[in-house]
Formats: sequence, C-alpha cells, structure tokens
Amino acid sequence: MKRFFYHLARLVLALVFIYAGAVKMQAVVAFAGQVAAYQILPYAMNYLVAATLPYVEFLAGVLLLLNARVRPALAVIGGMTLVLMVDLVSVLLRGLEIDCGCFAPGSCQDVSADISLWRDLGLMVLVVVVWCLRTSDRDAQRKTRHTENLT
Repeated sequence: MKRFFYHLARLVLALVFIYAGAVKMQAVVAFAGQVAAYQILPYAMNYLVAATLPYVEFLAGVLLLLNARVRPALAVIGGMTLVLMVDLVSVLLRGLEIDCGCFAPGSCQDVSADISLWRDLGLMVLVVVVWCLRTSDRDAQRKTRHTENLT
C-alpha cells in the first residue's frame, strides 16, 4: 500500500510541475510580469527568474516522472514551493492583489494568494509524503539486501 501512495504522490507532483513549467515556457514575458507583481526582486531579476524557473520545474517534474534522482528533484521542488509560500505570505501581509503566476501566465485566470498558499501547502505535503515513503522503501531494500548477503 505504501508503494501505491508513493507512486501516486510522485506522479501527481511530476505532472503538476511538468505542466506548470511547460505553460510558463510558452509565456516567459507574461510570467516575468507576474513575478514582478510580487514586488520582491529587483526589476532586472524578474525576467531572469521567469526565463529559468520554468525549465527547473519541468526538469524536476520529468525526473519525478521517470523515478530518477527523486530526492534531488524533491529537494528542488520543495525548495521552490517553500520560497513561493513565503512570497505568498508576504503578498498577503502587504495586501497586494496578484495572480500567483503558477499556471497559465498572462491568462485571465486570476488565483488569489490565499488560494495559492493552500494549494502550495498541499504540494508541500505531497513532497514530504514522497520523501518519507522513498526513504522507507529504500531502507527496506537495504535491509533485504543485507539479510540476503548474510545467508
């Protein structure tokens, strides 16, 4: 049963980040505008973040999809999600009304910061679930190998 939840959570994360990265790759300028709306980075950094972040998301999602380098991919996804959550809390505290820019940048689908924060909390739960189940699965494999080597 643990394997089922591991693979389900891993695949959900993979598909979310592949989709998010692919959509943002298609609209870098619009995404840069959404990054600028957070009013956190210097102007010149907004485009740099918008031009690189989608590829990092896409690559991390592909690694999860392929079940390869899962822990580094989870570390990247967890780190990006945590940074976004901190940014969203900052937006809420400053009273800014912005679209998070996570999906479909440049579209008219405004998603409020508080809804985005809840969604990102759910993603972070999936990151922790995959991390923990990956660890327990690996520990079980090592224990089995060790037992087989002793006999």
